[in-house]
Amino acid sequence: MIVLDKITIRFGGLVALDAVSAEFTAAVSGIIGPNGAGKTTTMNLISGFITPTSGKVLVDGDDILRMPPHQRTRWGLRRSFQREQIADDLSVWENVLAITDNLPGSRSDRRTEAEQAIDFAGVGKLRHRLGASLNTYERRLTDLARCFAGRPRLIMLDEPAGGLSPEETDHLGALVVRMARLSDAKVLVIDHDVDLIQRICSETLVLDFGRRIAFGPTREVLNDPAVKAAYLGVEHA
Repeated sequence: MIVLDKITIRFGGLVALDAVSAEFTAAVSGIIGPNGAGKTTTMNLISGFITPTSGKVLVDGDDILRMPPHQRTRWGLRRSFQREQIADDLSVWENVLAITDNLPGSRSDRRTEAEQAIDFAGVGKLRHRLGASLNTYERRLTDLARCFAGRPRLIMLDEPAGGLSPEETDHLGALVVRMARLSDAKVLVIDHDVDLIQRICSETLVLDFGRRIAFGPTREVLNDPAVKAAYLGVEHA
């Protein structure tokens, strides 16, 4: 379970997150909302890039905010970004192996985990290709491999389907669901593709101007008049 407990973040006079609470129990959950709603800020908080003004984040009972960022990685936190963190001068294999550098276990164990991650994402044929030569879809798949490596416990994906075709998005969505099942990790997904969120996320949190406006089963949330007004552009009386 992922518990956001009254998370508040202030940047001077700007309230980026305003006492946001939610309890994610599903294997794959979503966070949606308009641009500037606080979605990526939430992920940055959990990652350790931002310190909250107040509140807690618990994952399976562990207080994530008490851990420094490097310890969160060793604990099992994985993260993708809107712009893929793929080194252009490293091969696909080297990009995936690099994520295991600070993880526990022997060198042999880490290489095995990297191999398993590459197999999972289906990028084995690309293993010797440099990051600079990959197209957007191949970079996204390599990013998923990096998130899968090293026994993750919490995986956060920020706009994983950005720039992909409908067919590529369908395949990526299936991989995300499979990733949660195979790793037993909880997965949080931010994406503007509502169809993707509805297809792969059992629960969804909706933010608007840093506030929670809805949370619950995804289909119910997307039918909420307040959500349609804030996010889908439907007038709410």
